[in-house]
Amino acid sequence: MDQYRARQSEGGELVRPVLLLDVDGPLNPYAAKPHRRPEGYQTHRLLTPRWDAAERRRLTEWGLPNKPVKPLRVWLNPSHGPALDALPFDLVWATTWEEEANGFIAPVLGLPELPFITWSSTRGRPGGGVFWKTPEIVAWARGRVFAWIDDEITEADRAWVKEHHDGPALLHRVDPRRGLADGDFAVLRAWAVGLH
Repeated sequence: MDQYRARQSEGGELVRPVLLLDVDGPLNPYAAKPHRRPEGYQTHRLLTPRWDAAERRRLTEWGLPNKPVKPLRVWLNPSHGPALDALPFDLVWATTWEEEANGFIAPVLGLPELPFITWSSTRGRPGGGVFWKTPEIVAWARGRVFAWIDDEITEADRAWVKEHHDGPALLHRVDPRRGLADGDFAVLRAWAVGLH
């Protein structure tokens, strides 16, 4: 058995792979036509502190400091929580929602509070079309086996991870017009099972 298939902690127990979850795109199919919410999704109007602050700055720049901030329209499918929880992964948020995913997304999906990646304040692209999250995810993983679902993943990101990450990784792009679908769950499960 190779060194990655049955990674063990120093205590000897098996270490499950990590599933890094983006919100906008995979869980919130924001790119679907506004008047055609995908089947199984429910509409939520969320006013997170981060969204409120960003929108207030924007309204002030436009000379409308007293205009109320519109909540963010988010489509979420409540069946995704149990389906994600049933996968053979440790779940981690890899989203610009950061800790707000625990306060606003997890409860709707029925997920527990999850660890999250805190992004650096400098989000520069490393070049070659590589997504700004990619180097930060590799640095966060530190060689741990992971799968990552996001709508921004490209072949450039896959090549970058292959070159810079010491261990198996699945970078799975989800279409932001449809969000996570049965086929995506099947790919994730098959990949994780194939590690053993």
